[in-house]
Amino acid sequence: MKALRTPDERFENLPDYDFTPHYVTVDDFEGGTLRMHYLDEGPKDGEIVWMQHGEPSWSFLYRKMIKPIADAGYRVIVPDLIGFGKSDKPTQRKDYTYQRHIDWLNQLLDQLKLQNITLVCQDWGGLLGLRMVGEQPQRFARVVAANTMLPTGDHQPPDAFYKWKAFSQEVPVFPAAGIIKGATVLPLTEQIYAAYDAPYPDESYKAGAREFPALVPVTPDDPASPANRKAWQGLQSFDKPFLCAFSDSDPVTAGGDAIMRKLIPGCQGQPHTTIKQGGHFLQEDQGPAFADVIMSFLTSNPLRGAQ
Repeated sequence: MKALRTPDERFENLPDYDFTPHYVTVDDFEGGTLRMHYLDEGPKDGEIVWMQHGEPSWSFLYRKMIKPIADAGYRVIVPDLIGFGKSDKPTQRKDYTYQRHIDWLNQLLDQLKLQNITLVCQDWGGLLGLRMVGEQPQRFARVVAANTMLPTGDHQPPDAFYKWKAFSQEVPVFPAAGIIKGATVLPLTEQIYAAYDAPYPDESYKAGAREFPALVPVTPDDPASPANRKAWQGLQSFDKPFLCAFSDSDPVTAGGDAIMRKLIPGCQGQPHTTIKQGGHFLQEDQGPAFADVIMSFLTSNPLRGAQ
């Protein structure tokens, strides 16, 4: 598998992103390996908070949230998906599948030997993370879901998704930072805008970002639909604490929280919240407020003991 690695100098002097990089090697399933990047902040014996980004963002998205939660005594782990951030970027769109992204994340979990995980997920972070919770509920202690869902293709997504998908496949130059800007409600500085473009020196680095919208199951016979339906069976038995913290200005995922609150037992009795003045990328718009919601949820729902 041919893959590119973004030069390190692209990531120098990013605003509020002075975290130490960590790397593991994962299987590319074609006889080679890929390098996967993750952040690991806070005490190594702290409870694990796993923050999973989506499309076309990377771990930079969580920079406003990592330090306060780590300073509160939690071990905060934030991976970059293969194809994003500081992780290696296979150059062919066919190299990216829903299942491969799941497998790459599972390899990271296995290498770090993580258990009792609190998942924080948004966008594709939920399409992947919620699937993993449904498949491995014993590994997860809590979930915070924000502006995300686990689709099976059995229900039609909103028109806003189809417009986004068409744009992502047709636009000649995939504007990663421009997509972030268009899905936030507060302005981005030039430095922050540049940081979201940093992983992608040119179009050859963007195969993963291009492919993600095409991987969302929108028909019942989508390749990922059977596994996602099976994962929903696990989610519908997941009775550990599960919080929905959606924002007030995201037309793509609006209403997804109501479905999860109805179907997932762990949602019962939790203080589900709507974060004000937040677009699709609420971590960018309201990172500190989102971090406060997470910390309140953590302290209100102590671990039940060994999972």
